[in-house]
Amino acid sequence: MAVSHYPSLYQINTRVRHRKFCRDRGGAAGIGDWPDSEWQGIAEQGFDWLWLLGVWQTGQAGAQVSRSHEPWQAGFHASLAYLSEDDICGSCFAVAAYRTAKCLGGDEALASVRKKLNERGLKLMLDFVPNHTALDHPWVRQRPEFYIQGSYEDLTREPQNYIELESLHGKHVFAYGRDPYFDGWPDALQVDYSNPKVQESMIAELLAIAERCDGVRCDMAMLILPDVFERTWGKSIEPFWPKAIAAVRERFPNFVLLAEVYWDLEWTLQQQGFNYTYDKRLYDRLRDQVGRPVREHLVADLDFQSKLARFLENHDEPRAAETFPQDIHKAAAIVTFLSPGLRFFHDGQLTGKRVHIPIHLCRGPDETADQRLSEFYSDLLQTLQRPVFRGGEWTLVDCSPAEERNASWQDFIVYRWRSACETAWVVVNYAAQPGQCRLVGAQIPKAKNNTQVLLSSQPQKPGVEMNEESIRFHFPAWGYLVFTLPD
Repeated sequence: MAVSHYPSLYQINTRVRHRKFCRDRGGAAGIGDWPDSEWQGIAEQGFDWLWLLGVWQTGQAGAQVSRSHEPWQAGFHASLAYLSEDDICGSCFAVAAYRTAKCLGGDEALASVRKKLNERGLKLMLDFVPNHTALDHPWVRQRPEFYIQGSYEDLTREPQNYIELESLHGKHVFAYGRDPYFDGWPDALQVDYSNPKVQESMIAELLAIAERCDGVRCDMAMLILPDVFERTWGKSIEPFWPKAIAAVRERFPNFVLLAEVYWDLEWTLQQQGFNYTYDKRLYDRLRDQVGRPVREHLVADLDFQSKLARFLENHDEPRAAETFPQDIHKAAAIVTFLSPGLRFFHDGQLTGKRVHIPIHLCRGPDETADQRLSEFYSDLLQTLQRPVFRGGEWTLVDCSPAEERNASWQDFIVYRWRSACETAWVVVNYAAQPGQCRLVGAQIPKAKNNTQVLLSSQPQKPGVEMNEESIRFHFPAWGYLVFTLPD
C-alpha cells in the first residue's frame, strides 16, 4: 500500500465484535483467534489504520455502575431489545489497567493481531484515557493523592460528582471524572494533573501503550489543557501534552496521536504535537443540512485541515444512517471523505447499520445490511484508493452564479485534487432543492475529452455542460459528481 498523506482509519468496537465471533464460531480464546480474512478484508478496502476500541482491562466496579446507573439504562434497552446483565460490561474508558483484557486473550493476543495487521500494511491504533481511571484502578488504594479529592461537604452537596472510597491510608472523598459542563461520570475518578508525579506516571503509561501499537486515540484530550483543567478544578497545572508527546516521539519517532477534542480547541492541540484532531465542526454543519456553513468551514488553512479527522459517525455519535436520510447521507459522505485529512470510518457505517451501541455494552443487535449504502461505500472506498485522493494537492474551488438572481450556487461545494497523473473534481449541491453553479476563468477544467466519472448521484445524467468559457453544473437536491481529467 502506498504511503498516504491522507490516510483512512477504520474503528472496531473490539468487545462487541469479539462477542459476535465467539457466538458465531462456538467460542474463541481471544482476538488472536479472529480469522485472517478479517484483517485482509480491511486492508483490501484501502484502510491504512485499524482502531481497536476498548481492548484494555476494565474493572468490576465500572461494570456494576453501568448495570445500576439509572440514567443510562434507557439507552441500553434502546440498543438491545433483549438486554441481559451479561451484555453490560462497563465503559471501555473506565480503564483499570493498560493490559489487554483477559477475555480478549491478553497482551499476547494483541501482539499477534498487530503483527498480522502490519504484515498487511495496516497500522494499529489503541486508546489512551488521560483524564480519569476506573474506580478500582490500583492507584485508588495505593496513591489516592493522584486524584482530585473533595470534602464530605462536597459529597453531601454534589453526590453526582463525588464518591467515598477506601484506600490503604483510610477513607477519602474522590471526584468523579468530568468536563466543565456536565455532571461527573460515576464509573471514573478524576486524575489530578497538578501533581507532578501524576504527569510522570501518565507519560509512563503512554510509553507502555506505544510499545504495543502504532498510534493512540486520546480520549477527551482537551480536558487536561491547563486553562480547561483550571476552569474545571480550580488548580493550575503544567502543560502535559508537549512533554508527553515529545517523550513518545523520542522513542517512537513515527508514532501517531489522534485527539478527541471539541470547543474549537483543535488548532491548540495540533500545535502541541497531535497528528490529528477530531473535526466535530464539519460533522455538525453537515448534520444541519445547509451548504454555505459547510463550505465556510472548508476555507480554513490547509495546514490545519490536513490534520483534521473527518467522520460521519463514531462510537459517541448516532449512526449516520439514522441521522442522515440516504440522499443526504451520500452527499455528506462525499464532502467528508473527499476532504483532506484523516478519513475516519466506524464499524457498521459501511453497511448502513442504524442502531447506536453504547460503549458500556459488549453486544450489539443483528441488523440487515442496506444494499444501496453498502454499494455506495464500496465505490467510495475504491475511489479513495486513487493516488490523487491519497496524496494529491487539494483546493477548494470558487463557484459563480449560473445566472442572475439565482443564489443556489452558494450551496455548492467544489474541490479540485491534482497529482502528477490526473486532476479530479468533486462537486456537491448540499441543499434540499435543485441548484446550479458555474466555474469560470482559471477554475475551468482544461481538458474536455476523456473525462471519467467516478461517483455520481445521477449515473445516467451527470448534469454538466462544458464549453471553452465555463463549466456549468445543474444538480438535483443533494446531487454530487466526482470525475477525473488527465493532465
